[in-house]
Amino acid sequence: MLPVHFAPLQGFTDSAYRRAHAKFAGGIAAYYTPFLRLEKGKARAKDLNDLLEDKSRGEAAGYRLIPQIIAKNAEEFCRLVECLLQNGFREINLNMGCPFPKQTLAGRGAGILERPEKVQEIFQEIGRYAPEVQFSIKLRTGMNSPSEIFRLLSLFNSAPLSHIVLHPRLGVQQYRGELDMDSFRRFYEACAHPLLFNGDIVSSSQIDKLVSEFPRLAGVMIGRGLLQRPTLARESAIKKKLAPIPTLLQIHTAVFNDYRAKWQNPQQLLDKIRPFWTFADLPHKIAKEIRKARSLPQYQNAIFQLAAT
Repeated sequence: MLPVHFAPLQGFTDSAYRRAHAKFAGGIAAYYTPFLRLEKGKARAKDLNDLLEDKSRGEAAGYRLIPQIIAKNAEEFCRLVECLLQNGFREINLNMGCPFPKQTLAGRGAGILERPEKVQEIFQEIGRYAPEVQFSIKLRTGMNSPSEIFRLLSLFNSAPLSHIVLHPRLGVQQYRGELDMDSFRRFYEACAHPLLFNGDIVSSSQIDKLVSEFPRLAGVMIGRGLLQRPTLARESAIKKKLAPIPTLLQIHTAVFNDYRAKWQNPQQLLDKIRPFWTFADLPHKIAKEIRKARSLPQYQNAIFQLAAT
């Protein structure tokens, strides 16, 4: 069975969701947190608090949690690493693939791939922190050209990395266009570290195809596909398709109860929980009622209808 890692998605895979997924769906080798970044020179409090809540409650649930960070230079990188070290983390993933302009224009995420001198500075620090910290990286094939990652490949290969996750699109593409499987294969053949594939996986048959084409693949990372089908990792393991709605409802109930304990205001709670269904494949009428709900009772009525289908 090829290990399945759960990709981080800002606004979706928070602590409440990760814990609920681990309990009701499972099958995940590691859960990655949405990236921790600096805000006014310090680790952003909202993201750090979510991460620490997961650490305190998630460890008891027995699943592997990997915090992800995003940085534009060695100074930002070291501040974030030190923050995580102080809070007991010894495994960190560096985001070198976020395609959104707010990050790339600042030289973070995929934007750092076109700034090799900044990558070099950060990797010097990776060497300094290892082996106390186990680092991995998640990246695109480049910001504007695949040549960007291939000129960095020797640096990656010589660095003390536990694994690399590669999404074979350019940062400039965001999530549009075809996957560049030729560049992925070229990277796969030259990469000295365990390599995970990330990008557009929504079925266990796609995982099987990747195993066939890339037998040395160390795993896959899935985000949207698991939000749509939380049973996907388990389906891949048992080679059997499962109905996702019952598991989605179980996860939703746990997340809803977690949110309700934090947000007593009904409108706040509604605004927070409604995006849960963004990627789910729901009956059209129920999906519309969830979108159009203007009050918590209206929303809950739509969920009751879904449970009755």
